[in-house]
Amino acid sequence: MCQGLADPTRILILYCLADGRRRVNELAELLEIRQPTVSRHLKVLRERGLVLAAREGTAVWYELRDHRVIEALDLLREVMASILSQQAKLADAVSP
Repeated sequence: MCQGLADPTRILILYCLADGRRRVNELAELLEIRQPTVSRHLKVLRERGLVLAAREGTAVWYELRDHRVIEALDLLREVMASILSQQAKLADAVSP
């Protein structure tokens, strides 16, 4: 699962899917990324169990497998922001 979260583009895709299911071309347009690139990232996310794909006619719809992944990402962002803030304060304290 962590490998699926190791790329910023995949994280952006997950956030786009937080609002509901989408097709590849919608994600490509939203993120301003080429469709083959989005497809490649979606493949990784599917293989890691983070998204589900459902075919309806000729369209393939993608959605989050579990919306708690967004809560986990938000928590990680908060922790990282806190750590960076503490490091910045420390750097300011030791700077001449």
